[in-house]
Order: sequence, then structure tokens, then C-alpha cells
Amino acid sequence: MAISDTSSISGLNAATAASSAGNVSGADSEQRFLKLLVTQLNNQDPLNPMENAELTSQLAQMSTVSGIERLNTALSGLVNQTGANQVLQAASLIGYNVLSPGNALSTSEPKAGDAPAAVPFAVQLPATAGTVEVKIVNAAGNTVRTLTLGPMTEGVNAVSWDGKADDGSTAPAGAYSFSVSAANNGTRVEATSLVFSQVAAVKQGASGVTLELMSGQSIGLADVRMFL
Repeated sequence: MAISDTSSISGLNAATAASSAGNVSGADSEQRFLKLLVTQLNNQDPLNPMENAELTSQLAQMSTVSGIERLNTALSGLVNQTGANQVLQAASLIGYNVLSPGNALSTSEPKAGDAPAAVPFAVQLPATAGTVEVKIVNAAGNTVRTLTLGPMTEGVNAVSWDGKADDGSTAPAGAYSFSVSAANNGTRVEATSLVFSQVAAVKQGASGVTLELMSGQSIGLADVRMFL
């Protein structure tokens, strides 16, 4: 007399039943599959035995499931190794200044009789702009300096602020920010403001390798436009 529970297990169902438990190893899945298959063979209907093609199909499907598990394991190892290599490569940036998206600037008090140190930053454009203007504002939101930079080409364009206000006086030392407006023949061009900051640390996170900057900002490797 055939056992209906096991004789109904055929095709991919047998392979799926063997690998459905997520907490068992590949070897355990294979053993469970073989036990189910042997039980199926022992209790099959003598008047309607399993055909060779069906048996071969079940074995091939189990082999495919096992092969996919081994492939996933190999890929996971490769991903982990790649992540570790990226961390080691990114660690070489510690102590360097990197250029990345941001708009914060800071100035320090110059020595008596010296001119203020120039503050470098950059503007990235997706296309050529006929006019580019940068407004530098203080912590209170007041515009300290307006830089009319004229035309700029596509890509990263270096800019610097001499630390002076519009009236020619030296701007007080402290924190500032800037905004960029660009246009070409009356059409606005989206500009990305870029600033330099020193890399303090590197870490591996869920989203990949990130750089911890002295400014307190965290950026990805793809955000780095330049380092020096």
C-alpha cells in the first residue's frame, strides 16, 4: 500500500523540502532529500512506478540547489574580502585632506601684520556655465563676501577666498558657509559646492566603506573628488 504523504513528493518539491530549513547545512539538506527520495521509491505505486526521467530530474534539481548554496557561500566570501581590501586602501587616506560635497568654511586669526590665509574650496558643474557667483555668509546668515567668478567649465573648478569682506577688511576668524549660483545664457546650471576636510578615520558600515572627517561629516569613497 502506498503512503500518500511521501508519494506526493516529486520534482522540485523534494528538493525544496530538503532545503527549506534555513538553519541546516548543505550536507543535512542533501541527507534529508535522499531519505525522502528513498521513502518515495519504497512506497511508490507498483502499477505506476517512477520513471527514470523523473528520478534523474529530481537528482539534477537537488544538485542545482546544492550548487547554488556553494555559489552563494563563495560570493559572500568574495564580497567580504573586497570590503576588507577597500578598508585597507581607504586607510591610506587618513591624515590627508579630501575634497568632497559640503559648504562649510573656517578662517583663523592671522598673525599681526600678515594677510589672512586663503581658504580653498571648489565648485563642480555638470556643464559649462557662463556666470558663476559665490556668496560667503557668516554664522548669523549675513553675506560677508560675494565672489563673481565669471565663466567656468564642466567638472571640478578650484576656487579660493582671501578671507576678506566686500569692503576690503579682514573677516573675523570663525565659521562660515557659502552658496553657489551658476547659469549659462539665462539657464540655471546646478552646481555642487565642494570643501576640503582632513580624514580622521575609516570604517566599514552596512552601506560600505565610509570616511570620518575632522569636520564631523561622514562620506563614502565615491564622494571623494580629490585628495592632497
